[in-house]
Amino acid sequence: MDFQTELRDKTFLVAGTGISGIAACKLLAENNAHIVLFDSNTALSREEIEKKISLASGDGALKKISFDLVLGELSDRVLDTIDVAVLSPGVPTDLPFVQTLQERKIPVWGEIELAYRFSKGRLFAITGTNGKTTTTALTGEIMKSYYQDVYVVGNIGLPYTEYASKMTEESVTVAEISSFQLETVHEFRPEISAILNITPDHLDRHHTMECYIRTKSFIAKNQTKDQICVLNYEDEHLRKVAEEIPAEIFWFSSERALERGIWLEGEEIIYRDTERIPVCTIHEMNLLGKHNYENVMAAVAIAMHAGVPLAYIKKTIRGFKAVEHRIEFVKEVNGVKYYNDSKLTNPDAAIKAVEAMISPTVVIGGGYDKKSSYDEWIASFGDKVKCLVLLGQTREKIKEAAEKAGFTNVILTDSLEEAVKVSSEQAEPGDAVLLSPACASWGMFKNYEERGRLFKEYVRSL
Repeated sequence: MDFQTELRDKTFLVAGTGISGIAACKLLAENNAHIVLFDSNTALSREEIEKKISLASGDGALKKISFDLVLGELSDRVLDTIDVAVLSPGVPTDLPFVQTLQERKIPVWGEIELAYRFSKGRLFAITGTNGKTTTTALTGEIMKSYYQDVYVVGNIGLPYTEYASKMTEESVTVAEISSFQLETVHEFRPEISAILNITPDHLDRHHTMECYIRTKSFIAKNQTKDQICVLNYEDEHLRKVAEEIPAEIFWFSSERALERGIWLEGEEIIYRDTERIPVCTIHEMNLLGKHNYENVMAAVAIAMHAGVPLAYIKKTIRGFKAVEHRIEFVKEVNGVKYYNDSKLTNPDAAIKAVEAMISPTVVIGGGYDKKSSYDEWIASFGDKVKCLVLLGQTREKIKEAAEKAGFTNVILTDSLEEAVKVSSEQAEPGDAVLLSPACASWGMFKNYEERGRLFKEYVRSL
């Protein structure tokens, strides 16, 4: 019996009315499942949700779908009807209603698991604390250069569930998977997986580093010995994780040559499985910094094992530009270059951005507090960072860490617009201004994309 047939008599609880939740509802509705859409926000209106959840019919008109809406709390009466629950990534698994579902032995899936059950074709999945969006985007472009039917989905901003039903046995899917999405996978199994790195992040949600590491490893937990997991040899956590992964490990390294793997040798990337193959030099890329060379190596490792010829890989790398909000060059104003790195929402990622800068730099940082430590970020400044401009909930905490480290040129601001203005006054011709928050955007912005777009607007208006 196929999964679509199994759905006919089942009721799905979909928790969350954001992009992922709505996409999950549409996928279930297309396959005639019974849907209960739940959100704890009692201020939402059914009319607005119905607009978002409508399906396009054959004549282009919007067709309403059938669903029950529950706002506020789930009653026992509703819970008695549920066969499977599907959580949006933003819904923590330790909420009381999720614990109730688990106590009732109701399967709790994520949107990724639901999409996987419907999808067809080949699946390549990428996770990591930092670099997964760039690696996913590059891997997707490489696949598109060679294969005809390619989907790039997941945490990159395109819900997996939105495209799952369109996939065929000839499809190739490249998925960026976050730790939030990995909390609720069960059968999810990519042909090739990759974990780029693991550094402290999202500890407000995962609570311990051990839990965070274990959750990241879930991307490979269902793989078999004839499948591939691409790992960073220079990450001490991943060397330990590798011992528990059932798939064949293929390493990449920015620090040393490998007996089998892909590595940076001077300024050249070398791939070796059965024979040594030069891939490209760092001068053939449009990406800055060692962390980006690692991203390229991971993408190449996936593509080579997926059967993409080297010529297609090389051509794509040469033409690939940094994704939006990742050390994205915005504009040069009065001899000062401005870079948007809004997607960097943790200190380790921000360290890599500082290391990638080649000019004296004014850094704009601060935002929502994810319980991170900023000491190592401040220590990475060296002589490169000349001024730190702070905003958001963490500004005092970061200022205290900077002063403790002896870095005193710190300016506190009340808005991103003010931070851009102050930075332009601190920078001199030949300098760079880098938006590299080291913090999440919540509280001041809807998301890191809005933060990055506003930064670019303010820079362009200077």
